[in-house]
Amino acid sequence: MNVDFEPHARLRIDKWLWCARFFKTRSLAAEAVERGRVEVNGQAIKNSREVKPGDTVVIEAYQQRWEVVVKGIAGARGPAAVAQTLYEETAASTAKREQTAEQRRYQNEPTAQLQGRPTKRDRRRMDDFKA
Repeated sequence: MNVDFEPHARLRIDKWLWCARFFKTRSLAAEAVERGRVEVNGQAIKNSREVKPGDTVVIEAYQQRWEVVVKGIAGARGPAAVAQTLYEETAASTAKREQTAEQRRYQNEPTAQLQGRPTKRDRRRMDDFKA
């Protein structure tokens, strides 16, 4: 796998997100860009936008938010160890992600009380509540 760390190297944002393993497929990466969940240097972008080393990319996916600085460009998707060399996460982003993960761990699961389908009695209560 060829990884380019030269400052002149460029690659489409959707392909870079896929190569850096933020998304499982390139189409998921493209969809996230279209929905405005990816920013480059503080600007909303389109899939055709090319990133280069030194760009700051903000990614919101899977209930997480990453802020990374592009370090390299990969010619193709490769192993995870190589993908991790393509970017460097900022210290503030790492701290924020750890904090939100800790908060999620201590929150109750909203569906924990639900146990299967509602009974006839539960159904009547729901109907009464709606009325």
